[in-house]
Amino acid sequence: MDPKQQTPQEEVAPVAPLLEDQLDLDMKHCFENLIVIDVGANLTNKKYSRDLDSVVQRARDAGVQKLMVHGTSVKSSKEALRLSRIYPDIIYSTAGIHPHDSKSIVEEPATWFDLEHIAQAQECVAIGPCGLDYQRDFSEPDAQKQIFAKQLHLAIRLNKPLLIHERSAQHDLLEILDKFENLPPVIVRGFMGTAEEALKYLERRFYISLTGYLCKDKSDTGVRRLLEDGTLTLDRLLVETDAPFMYPNTRASKLPQHVKTGITERSLLYLHRYCTFQRNEPCSLPAIVEMIAAFMKKTPDEVALATAFNALKLFGLS
Repeated sequence: MDPKQQTPQEEVAPVAPLLEDQLDLDMKHCFENLIVIDVGANLTNKKYSRDLDSVVQRARDAGVQKLMVHGTSVKSSKEALRLSRIYPDIIYSTAGIHPHDSKSIVEEPATWFDLEHIAQAQECVAIGPCGLDYQRDFSEPDAQKQIFAKQLHLAIRLNKPLLIHERSAQHDLLEILDKFENLPPVIVRGFMGTAEEALKYLERRFYISLTGYLCKDKSDTGVRRLLEDGTLTLDRLLVETDAPFMYPNTRASKLPQHVKTGITERSLLYLHRYCTFQRNEPCSLPAIVEMIAAFMKKTPDEVALATAFNALKLFGLS
């Protein structure tokens, strides 16, 4: 028969099964990989100085599509911005003065203008981590409050989200925040507090970001309870690794069995092959998402989709 005389059905019939098979393969690949966004990785840390390319590639292979690299000082904010330009559309930076480093700005006020300049860059998508930390005395509380307030003013002026770090200082931190009007979105990152403390943040419509600390939390009133009783809902949730810190120890004895079995072999492969207590990596994020899902009694896909959407929306990631 002349090919020109074939009916459309006859033309496409042999091809359809091939397309169907390809679609199945594409869908299988999609569900093998959780698509997640790490909103907190410290890739300026010297522990990554020798193999950063491999660390970023492993993260991508594991399903971490985008990473936010935190600036916690003028120096690291500058380096985070540099990384965002080396890995465009994968790495985004933040600019902040961590509470521990507050005294450096007090002692050298001129360096503040360097931070302001870095914060204005398009690749810089948030101000912080900033806030108050009373657990350690690297900087005096008055210095912390002073530099925290300066960063609040900067975030409002630039209309960029705020990443908040708080340890044993919630009362003072909220007292300062409540004085400011027109705050941009606020994210309490690496939350490690109690359910009661979380409620005070959620009542103000703040977002909460969780890490592998889930494995360490053994209290009845902490992070796990937030997830189990529905206090922390998906529309207020973000996820991060805080790499190279906060290694998610999935073998922890106090981790419930249903949570351990909820972690896929693929996620465990990346976690156990490439991450250690001494050096966590962003490729551990899918395991963290799967643990959160198990605590919340949701599917990993639900948690991955919601947290990725929140990150894209909040930080304007392209």
